[in-house]
Amino acid sequence: MGRRISGMPARPDASGASEADALSNAPADRQIRVLIVEDHRMFSEALRAALDTSDDIAVTAAMDTATSGVEEAKRSRPDVVLMDYRLPDGDGVDAARRIKQVLPDTKIVMLSGTLDDTVLREAIQAGCSGYLTKGHAIEELILAVRAAHRGEALISPQMLSRLLDRASDRTRPGADLTSRETEVLRLLADGLSNQAIAERLGIRLATVRNHVQSVIEKLEAHSKLEAVATALRLGLIQSPNMHRF
Repeated sequence: MGRRISGMPARPDASGASEADALSNAPADRQIRVLIVEDHRMFSEALRAALDTSDDIAVTAAMDTATSGVEEAKRSRPDVVLMDYRLPDGDGVDAARRIKQVLPDTKIVMLSGTLDDTVLREAIQAGCSGYLTKGHAIEELILAVRAAHRGEALISPQMLSRLLDRASDRTRPGADLTSRETEVLRLLADGLSNQAIAERLGIRLATVRNHVQSVIEKLEAHSKLEAVATALRLGLIQSPNMHRF
C-alpha cells in the first residue's frame, strides 16, 4: 500500500512556468505538485520532508509500489513524478511508460541507486525527463523537480557521454531537418523549454511544439532528450549547456 498525504493543494496552471515560478516564496496556487514513488521508506520520507520545506513545491503523495504509483498519478495528476527504478512489483520504467500514456504532460524523473546504461536508455525511451542517481544531494533533487517542471532535460555529463558512446550505429537520421528545426534543436540542447524557445524566437508556442514533434520524428527519437542525444552523436549540433549536475 502506498502512503498518501492528505490536504493536496489545487493543481497549478501548467501553461508556462518561468524561472520566477521556482522561487521559494511562490504563491500556493503555483506550487509544483510532486508524487514520490519509492519503496525505501527512509529515503522517501527524507525526500518528502526536504521537498515540503520549499514553498513552491507540494508533495501530493508518497507511494511504495509501481501499481499504486500509477494509480495515484492517474488520480492526482501531479506535475512531476520522482520514480524509483526498482520497486517491489515491477520497475519504474514500465510505471513511467504507463503514466506517460495517460498523462503526457506530467514530467517523470527516474531515480536509481547506480549508473546503469540500460536503465538510462529505457527511461529516455519511456519519455522520462531525466535520470538521476540517489547519490545526488537532496538539495539537487529539489532543483531537479523545478527544472523538470520547466521542461528541462536532466542528465549528468558523464551519463550523457555514456549514452552517446553506447548508442547503436544506424543510418543518418535528421538529414532533412529545416534550418528552423535545427535552431529549435539547438535551443532544446541548451535546456530551454518550449515556452522559452517561443519567446526567444518570437513565435507561437503551438508552432514550437510542431517543430519539436517534427524534430523528434526526423531523428527517430522517442523524446526531446533522446532527440538531443542523437543530434549530438551525429554532429548535427554542438555540445549543449543543458547539464545541471
